[in-house]
Amino acid sequence: MASATSFYDFKPLDKRGQEVPLSDYKGKVVLIVNTASKCGFTPQYAGLEALYKKIKEQYPDDFVTLGFPCNQFGAQEPGTDDEIQNFCQLNYGVSFPIMQKTDVNGDNANPLYKWLKDEKPGIMGIKMVKWNFEKFLIGRDGKVKGRWASTTKPEALEKPILDELAAKAA
Repeated sequence: MASATSFYDFKPLDKRGQEVPLSDYKGKVVLIVNTASKCGFTPQYAGLEALYKKIKEQYPDDFVTLGFPCNQFGAQEPGTDDEIQNFCQLNYGVSFPIMQKTDVNGDNANPLYKWLKDEKPGIMGIKMVKWNFEKFLIGRDGKVKGRWASTTKPEALEKPILDELAAKAA
């Protein structure tokens, strides 16, 4: 997928291994988060779910959060895709889509993550995800509008998300 030039060109895999064309989200605001079940930041699932529900009430068809489980940081996501789904549902009531476990860094990184890091490098231009629960915000136009470190709490993203929802798609 080296020729991908837009968020909408990607088709990451869902929990069942089925392609999810991101073109389905054209005109929507999308929050992308790499997640893990056994991390100090795992309680952010609760904040992500609360934020997702709150914004979905106001913008039911215009916002989605996508979780991408990743086991690359301290082996903190060792479970199978089914175990991850069950954990998210039972412990945090997660209702937003949790995708198939994937790599976000390295040679086997998910093509979507390669693109995200190229579009919005981190501090000092570093093109790698530093830890679990790093967040990327995609605007209605399919462009990366923001990137936040793991330490940024989900509730801090409410204003940037609402600002993007207020913007009209090009």
